[in-house]
Amino acid sequence: MAVTNLGFDEYNKYYRMARTLVIYVVSLCLFVFVWWIVASMGIFETIPMPGDTFDALKSLIRDGDPISKLSLWSEIASSLVTFAKGAAMTLVIAIPLGLLLGYVKPLRELATPIIEVLRPIAPVAWAPIFIATKALGYDWGPAMVVFMGMLFPILTSTIFGVQRIDPGWIDASKTLGADSTRIFFKVVLPASVPYVLNGLKTALGIGWMCIVASEIFATALGGIGFFVYEMANNFYWDYAFAGIIVIAVLGLLTTGVAEQISKFVSRRMGME
Repeated sequence: MAVTNLGFDEYNKYYRMARTLVIYVVSLCLFVFVWWIVASMGIFETIPMPGDTFDALKSLIRDGDPISKLSLWSEIASSLVTFAKGAAMTLVIAIPLGLLLGYVKPLRELATPIIEVLRPIAPVAWAPIFIATKALGYDWGPAMVVFMGMLFPILTSTIFGVQRIDPGWIDASKTLGADSTRIFFKVVLPASVPYVLNGLKTALGIGWMCIVASEIFATALGGIGFFVYEMANNFYWDYAFAGIIVIAVLGLLTTGVAEQISKFVSRRMGME
């Protein structure tokens, strides 16, 4: 059993948790210190001092939006609804489509040029188009922006996962008499799961990046993204940064849950 020079068992989960916690604390303290130095220089008037930002965050939690008087929790709830809609659409469309394109070569060859044309387009470019579309409106327009941000990481990762499957597994299944449908569900789908989950973790982070873009254009929905935009427009820079911290925390929580799900699935499938 490997042991570190300090006498700690590197395979002990509590040691790993403690080590990760220390690294996070040190890293964040370093980040806040650099932030304090930059803010103290006064070169960027839009960057508040860390202390002012954390005071604004406490006030935001306690008293809500200083302009609209809406509570922080209502802003977060609005953003979560938008995010959940976009994420749900992505999972329903991107995973089955990725599996199909990865498994059926002619379809993949036909779809690849379309994917490569659409993939580099920034999700924010779609925001005014989707939100102005009457068929989507304020309810689904912002969610479509999140959908476009999350779509390609999951889609391309799923396609790649299917293509990485050992051809020997498929040949062995055919030798044992499995038809294409059975091969798809018994071999292709399980083997692609780790790649799908990796794509999902990346997509979740991008989805939160899209929240601000979608809510800027759909102002009636509110949300934490619109809150940041509103605070910046009114020169409440400390509150704007407080909102950014909230978005960062929501993103970390979301990706953290996805990471735990990925580890659980990997253990159940014997990949760890």
